[in-house]
Formats: sequence, structure tokens, C-alpha cells
Amino acid sequence: MSDEQRVTITIDDHVADVRMNRPDKINALDGAQFAAIVDAGESLKKEADVRAVVLSGNGRGFCAGLDFSSFQQMAGGGGDGGGRQRVQRGIGDLEGRITHLGQQAAWVWQELEVPVIAAVHGVALGGGCQIALGPDIRIVAPDVQMSVLEIRWGLTPDMTATAMLPHLVGLDVAKELTWTGRMVNGEEAVRIGLATRVSDNPLDDALALAHDIAGKNPHALRGGKRLLNASAMGRSLAEQFDDERKTIGSLIGSPNQVEAVTAFFEKRAPVFKD
Repeated sequence: MSDEQRVTITIDDHVADVRMNRPDKINALDGAQFAAIVDAGESLKKEADVRAVVLSGNGRGFCAGLDFSSFQQMAGGGGDGGGRQRVQRGIGDLEGRITHLGQQAAWVWQELEVPVIAAVHGVALGGGCQIALGPDIRIVAPDVQMSVLEIRWGLTPDMTATAMLPHLVGLDVAKELTWTGRMVNGEEAVRIGLATRVSDNPLDDALALAHDIAGKNPHALRGGKRLLNASAMGRSLAEQFDDERKTIGSLIGSPNQVEAVTAFFEKRAPVFKD
């Protein structure tokens, strides 16, 4: 399978359907897979008419984590760290960014201005779990198996999960998941905040939600995501409230905002401009 096929993107009615496409490996992560995921996310930044994104994995699971051959490289590296260095080069630094390639595979979904929904089934292990934390919403199957699995391999999470996981589940639960590497199913994932909701058909429900979201004012969607993310990153209340005022001020009376109100009272679907 060529690298160009590692991730597929289909755009329909303002929704981008993004699928990791290495089903024979349960979408396991090697250097080419990391690059394909990042390239997919970066390409969507240029799609002005995309208003929502769904991220999923083809085949038996969302993502099984790091490709097993990478662990063999680590084990074969000897005491000089050669194996670790070879793996790190495969997910290496990105010039001018705060992330390296592995981190960006998760973080790029936060950088997108529009809402991103992960549809998670089968397994989301290690790096796969961390990629699932990048989107804004996670819809998971009841029997999904999610784990911050790095401790099994004597490692710590390194794909932005040390920032995202405590925010979602709380510091104590994040520590417990990180130190044990235990599996979490769909029901528990929702209960502890690792996932948003459970669905027997995560992809269908994620796409339905994305299409519902995509019917809203695209500028309000982008403004809402930016404001909520800024609040989550811990900036001051004064900064947050000032940004709120500026954002709503830019929306009130704008063509899309007027169209939202007009369409509501005329009992029709709004027609927005991106």
C-alpha cells in the first residue's frame, strides 16, 4: 500500500471524512503513517468550506499504536540508545513547531479551526489512544479497548497526552491510567471523561453529528472552538472575557448570523457562506 493511501479523505456537504487506512496493521503507526496523518490534518487547514471533520480507522480498530517493528528496533538498539534514536528519527522534529511529527499526529486536530470528532472502535492503544485525544469529541463503541499503553514498554506518553489527558479525566485518573496502562472500555471511557459518548455505530453517529454541526454558522463554529480551547489552556479570565466580547461582536450582524436568525423564523435550512 502506498503512503498516499495510508489516510483517505472524502469531503461531502462541508464534512471531511478522514480514515486511517492501514487495516492490515490495525492502522499501526510507523514513520509513514505518522506523516500521512499529519499531512491529512494539515491539508484540511486549506479547505475553507470544511466545517466539521470525522477521524476514524478502517478495519478492525481505530489504531493499535506504534508498529511492532518499532519496538523491535528499540530492543535491538543496545545500551547506547541506538534503537530509541532510530525510532525517534522516524517521528522526528518539525522545523519551527512546538511539536515533533508524532505529537503533531494528535495535535493537528486541535489546530484545525473547525470541530473534529473521533469515531473509535476496536482498539485505540498507546499512540492510537493519544491520537484519539486530539479531536474535540470522541464517540466510542461499547466494547472499545483504550489504553495509555506506553508503560508496558517502559515508556511515558509522548504524543501530547500529558497535556490532554489530565484536562479530560483529571490529574489523578490521568496518573493512574499512565502508570498502569490498563484497558478501558466504552462505558468506563465515558464515565471518566476519556470519551464523550458510547454508540453501537460510532462512525455513523460521528458523521451524523458532523453533518448536524456543519449546518451551523461556520464562523460561530470556529469562534466557539477557539474560545473554548483558549479557556482550557488556562489563560486569565480577563483575557478570556475580552476575547468573548470581541468574538461575539464580530459575529453580531454579520451575514451568516443574520442568515441564521432569518432562516429560523422562516422555518427553513440556513444557507451559510464560508
